[in-house]
Amino acid sequence: MYRFIKLLLFISCFAAVSFSQAHPYASQQPMPQPVLFGNGIVSTAEDDLNAAFSPDGSTVFFTRNFPRNRLGVILYSEYKKKKWTAPVIAPFSGLATDYDPFFSHDGSKIFYCSNRSESGRAKGDFDIWYVEKTAGGWSAPKSAGAPVNSSVDEYYPSIASDGTLYFSSNRPGGKGSYDIYRSKWVDGKFTEPENLGDGVNTPGVELDNYISPDQKFLVFAANGRKDDLGGGDLYISRNTNGAWTPSRNLGAPINSPAREYCPIGSPDGKYFFFSSFRGDLDKPRETPLKDYAELEALSRNPMNGRGNVFQIDISALGVE
Repeated sequence: MYRFIKLLLFISCFAAVSFSQAHPYASQQPMPQPVLFGNGIVSTAEDDLNAAFSPDGSTVFFTRNFPRNRLGVILYSEYKKKKWTAPVIAPFSGLATDYDPFFSHDGSKIFYCSNRSESGRAKGDFDIWYVEKTAGGWSAPKSAGAPVNSSVDEYYPSIASDGTLYFSSNRPGGKGSYDIYRSKWVDGKFTEPENLGDGVNTPGVELDNYISPDQKFLVFAANGRKDDLGGGDLYISRNTNGAWTPSRNLGAPINSPAREYCPIGSPDGKYFFFSSFRGDLDKPRETPLKDYAELEALSRNPMNGRGNVFQIDISALGVE
C-alpha cells in the first residue's frame, strides 16, 4: 500500500510539473476548430495580426494596423499571473510602419519587416530588419542588408532552425507580382535569394510565408487563385527531396470566405496561429439593428470583421 501511495504521489507531481511547463497558450482540450486568441488583448476591435511567441511561449509579439496601412505598430504582451498583460509598444517600433515579427529559434533575434530607413523614418519600400537580445532588452534595429533587401518590397521573414530565411518580395525576375524566396545562412551571412519555384509561386500573389523549423513544409497566403474561398487563403506545400510540391488550399475550417493571412507555428510545434478578417457579420443580417447601442456593441466587438489572431491544433494542417 505504501508503495502504491508513493507511486500516486510521483504521478501527481509529474503531472503538475508537466502542466506547469506547458506553454501559456496550451489548451487542455483539443482545438480542431479555430479559436480567437488573446480576446481583448491580442485580438481586439482594432485590426490585429501576427502572433510571434518567444521560445518559452511567455511573450507574444503582434502587430496593430491602422487604416490604409498608414501605421503598423509591433506590440508585445507577457503572460503573468495566469493572464496576458496589457500590450506594450515594442522598443524598436512606433515611428515607421512595422509588421510581421518572427523569433529566431534560440530567441536571440526578432526579425520583422518595416518601411523604416536607417534614420528610423518611413521610406518608400519595405525591407527585412532584426533586433538582437541584449542584457538590457533589445538592440537598435539592424537591416538584413543585400542580397536579402532590395529597392522594392521584402515582407514576412520566417526563419528555419538552421538560419535559412524565407520571405516574400516583388523583386524583378519573379513569377508573379509577389513571390516567396529563401536565403541560406552561410558563414555568417545570407546567400543570394532563390525563388521557390512553381510548386509555390504563380503569376498571382504569394505572401506571408511560414516555414517549419525543419523546412519540411511551408504555409503561405495567396490571393486570387481559382480555389480561393474568399479574399485570400492559406496554402501548404511540402519539401520533397529538395523540391516543393504543388501547393494545396488548406480549406475549412482554417480558410473561410474572408481573408486569411499571417500563418505561424507555435514554439512547441503543437499549434498553428493565423490572422483572419472573419467575423460575426460574414452572414447577412436577418433582423435590423435595434438601436445605436447595438451598433456600438458590434463596432467594439473583436469579431467585427477587422483582423484577429486565431489558434488551432497544428494537426489541422495535415502534417506529421
